[in-house]
Amino acid sequence: MQQHFILQNWAVWPPLLPNPEQDALREKALLATVPKMLKRRLSPLAKTVFCAANQCIDEAWMAPTVFSSSHGELAKSFAMLETLQAGEEISPTAFSLSVHNAIAGLFSMAWRNKLQSTVVAPGEEGMAPGFIEALGLLQEGAEQVLLVFYDEPLVDFYPSAPFKVSMDQSCALALRIAGQGEGQRMTMYSSPASGNDGEQALQLPAFIRFLADSQTELIVKTSRHSWCWEKDGQTD
Repeated sequence: MQQHFILQNWAVWPPLLPNPEQDALREKALLATVPKMLKRRLSPLAKTVFCAANQCIDEAWMAPTVFSSSHGELAKSFAMLETLQAGEEISPTAFSLSVHNAIAGLFSMAWRNKLQSTVVAPGEEGMAPGFIEALGLLQEGAEQVLLVFYDEPLVDFYPSAPFKVSMDQSCALALRIAGQGEGQRMTMYSSPASGNDGEQALQLPAFIRFLADSQTELIVKTSRHSWCWEKDGQTD
């Protein structure tokens, strides 16, 4: 079954064309609206997510959110395991900020967004489950949905080879989608062709290139089928 939606806005962090000096200043500006108490709790991955998402919304924005991450704050969780192994205690705050929905919770607090927030751990299906959840919210009546994909490289303790589950650097992609209105019209559907293009961490750079370039179709293969996204004509 084909699913149609409007891509109203999208943003990625770090930027596609990095400039360390300018990017540091821009990150500071993007995080300026986050309350200081919350900002101190943000991990590097959380800051990456916030910088991407903040470019897709405004101060008065409020809508359901869907966050999708293969491994979440795994680096933080691993650091706590090392702390326990050394015989030291970990704080309840540190633990609460390492769970899979921690970044989504901090985001809701920072933007005072009281609407539904869903966090997905997609596995081998990659980016598709996040889209399915967001499209379901649109079908249930939401005017807009903020959809955020993010991951960071696995720590060396977890060997990823030969499995396609890790990325080279932390990255976040934020999409603001709607059922109607202005924006890039898009279609998502599945096909029987199978393969192995990796999990979300590897699909994410390909999807960013798809959005940034002139290509009109992206096909991502999994072990059971393929997921396809198409740009339908011109942007309204």
